Amino acid sequence: MSEPSRPASARNPKLTTQAVSRRLKSRYGAERRFRALCLGAVTLAVLFLGALFFSIASKGTSGFFQTAIRLDVFFDPEILDPDGTGDPEALVRANYNSLVRNALQERFPDVTGRSEKRDLAGLVSGGAAFQLQEMVTEDPSLIGSHQTVWVPAADDADMLMKGEIKREVDEGDRRVNDQQIAWLDSLEADGALKERFNTHFFTAGDSREPELAGIWGAVVGSGYTMMITLLLSFPLGVATAVYLEEFAPQNRWTDLIEININNLAAVPSIVFGLLGLAVFLNVFHLPRSAPLVGGLVLTLMTLPTIIIAGRAALKAVPPSIREAAYGLGASPMQVMFHHTLPLALPGMLTGTIIGMSQALGETAPLLMIGMVAFIVDIPATPTDPATVLPVQVYLWADSPERGFVEKTSAAILVLLAFLVAMNLIAVILRKRTERRW
Repeated sequence: MSEPSRPASARNPKLTTQAVSRRLKSRYGAERRFRALCLGAVTLAVLFLGALFFSIASKGTSGFFQTAIRLDVFFDPEILDPDGTGDPEALVRANYNSLVRNALQERFPDVTGRSEKRDLAGLVSGGAAFQLQEMVTEDPSLIGSHQTVWVPAADDADMLMKGEIKREVDEGDRRVNDQQIAWLDSLEADGALKERFNTHFFTAGDSREPELAGIWGAVVGSGYTMMITLLLSFPLGVATAVYLEEFAPQNRWTDLIEININNLAAVPSIVFGLLGLAVFLNVFHLPRSAPLVGGLVLTLMTLPTIIIAGRAALKAVPPSIREAAYGLGASPMQVMFHHTLPLALPGMLTGTIIGMSQALGETAPLLMIGMVAFIVDIPATPTDPATVLPVQVYLWADSPERGFVEKTSAAILVLLAFLVAMNLIAVILRKRTERRW
């Protein structure tokens, strides 16, 4: 009988080694290509993120600065207090715009025509009159004196000095004419024009004029809204997670609740806004455009995220800790509150702050409950009309004035700073409260 034929690789071990080497080389090559592809994807994402942040920062940094004009103002008693009574109400109603126009006329005495006077007055913001009014009401002794006052420039003058309005463009194609440019250059040459940090941006509410608009009203509204959201969502979310994970019986009703919670985490946020509009406003008649309603709506949106994160944190606690506590005679409640919950708390806090960060950046559900209204006054309570930072960004982005472009980018930078701060707080709390086992 003839011997059965053997494979060529068995007859020649060198062929087997070469085949294995080729396969290893191909496998290592595929691994290198996969690594390079992953690295390229991460690099591309970082580049896109960097380009986005650079675009926002380059447009928004100038929003933190404001052009100011120096005026030598005479607080004329004939204008402010013609009767000499010193009545505070009369001082409030006085024509402070006349003081601004007189100061400009004194600075440029050659301006005599009506249209020229109007163009000259257009260099100064309408907020200058309110600034003078505040000075007089706080210190009536200024009446009859000359004072050097730095007042905000108008939006178009500010954009020209920042280079957003190009001088080389034809006069008919820009909002600042040649005569106004000459006046601004004269003020700058005399040291009566400067760029200063815009504190008004951080202390004022919204305004129709870009140079007077601020974010403080939106910041306060966001603060009230986030406070209500946190006070409601954190205890409810933690309690629900503890019950479902530790005490709830395993039956069809529990499974139905878990499925609904997981599904709610994927529901578009605008649906929660519609729910708030239908229930909180139309049924319970809560105040429209108030942080109270905004906090309730964002609580509904945030709860699924906190519950899911809380259950995951409870599952991550080793069963040996529960078993050791039960072995020492601890009750289920003692095991939960003395051992399991403290160990799961870092994960719960992290999930809560992530949910709060998501809520801070939401716009759609708040638009549905009326928080898109134009609000000038700073809210004093959670029931006062207010807006929030994302909605403020939305409102400014829809404005046609060029000055609101930098205000929009500046507000986005502030919002990003809040989000980064909240995530840093999450990391710090997790590090401070986590325990090793």
